[in-house]
Amino acid sequence: MTTPLPHPPADDATEAAHGRPVVRLKPKAEARAIRHGFPWVYADELVTDRRTQGLPPGALAVLEDGDRRPLGLVTVNTKSKIIARMLDRDMGAQIDAAWFVTRIERALSLRKRLYSQPFYRLVHAEADGLPGIVIDRFGETAVIQPNAAWAEAHLDVLVAALIAVTGVTRIIKNATGRSRGLEGLNEETLLVAGDVTGPVAVPMNGAVYMADVLGGQKTGLFFDQRPNHAFAASLAKGARVLDVFAHVGGFGLAALANGAASALAVDASAAALALATTGAEASGFADRFVTRQGDAFDILERLGEDSTGQFDLVICDPPAFAPAKPALEAGLRAYERVARLAAPLVAPGGYLVLCSCSHAVDLSAFRNACGRGIGRGGRRAQLLHTGFAGPDHPMLPQLAESAYLKALFFRLDG
Repeated sequence: MTTPLPHPPADDATEAAHGRPVVRLKPKAEARAIRHGFPWVYADELVTDRRTQGLPPGALAVLEDGDRRPLGLVTVNTKSKIIARMLDRDMGAQIDAAWFVTRIERALSLRKRLYSQPFYRLVHAEADGLPGIVIDRFGETAVIQPNAAWAEAHLDVLVAALIAVTGVTRIIKNATGRSRGLEGLNEETLLVAGDVTGPVAVPMNGAVYMADVLGGQKTGLFFDQRPNHAFAASLAKGARVLDVFAHVGGFGLAALANGAASALAVDASAAALALATTGAEASGFADRFVTRQGDAFDILERLGEDSTGQFDLVICDPPAFAPAKPALEAGLRAYERVARLAAPLVAPGGYLVLCSCSHAVDLSAFRNACGRGIGRGGRRAQLLHTGFAGPDHPMLPQLAESAYLKALFFRLDG
């Protein structure tokens, strides 16, 4: 009589079935959120035994729940607090050129429906099914931010798929920023396809913006603010405009395109303001556009000391004061200070636009901080409109962090 062989452990059985290593949630970790679409597993939720610790950053693995039931195909990086990211619900999916082509084609079909010209965020990370990957498109040029270890490992295949789907001829890898550090990755910016000789001209909201795709901040331009630029511009006809933290002229140039009388752009970066000036010239607004380089808080205070420093429309779009939860309280104080300093600069019946791109600051907390600041600045306000990132920056409903951008539009009393 033949003695039956014992069943292999579940991990080994899953690995044998899919040809990939297996990682498993801790028994008390909440698997329901993963099943319902949450894309991340945090380091304290995963069993990190010797086999898991031995996986190279960006390795592919099958994720199981605490009862050893498969959940999907993930990429693993034990150096990151986000230790696993969901790639595909199909445990046997092949992460090859065809897989990338399918994801990019889906992303492109949305952007083609939204925009008549090829200037947009093409891939917005988890929301477009490509965790940790951001791709901004500037006509024939694309900038890739591979912000997760798996993206770095698959960069060549990603680049080939991007060219095949979109036909772009110039591609820059922008591997800089906080996200790279959290993944244990180095920083670098390099040209991986084609040749880029200078800033790229981007038509948007009736103006021309100059994007420094090789040396500028992030990918060179912030497409996420496009609808908020447009709403601010609708308030700007005949207005004197102050655009603080202006970067390459986002709000100011859009306002001038809609008939603003003048725009003063303030930023700490002389290089960004030079690009803003070039954009104003290319748009035909140079005679109505001036810049002031320096610390935004200092300039706001100096403008407040000048009784003639009144503007019909004031916009403050600062960098992220609270990129993570430990900086939340300090960030909220900074947003309140911006509102306090900016409010007195708005002419009676004028408009104040306050923005936050901080992931850690939710809308309610930001609105409250702005309200306190406006009150401390001696003004009363009506909240007219709340803006968010444009539709080329879709939100993954299960991931609150993907709804990072907030823009509040106030009308101030006399």
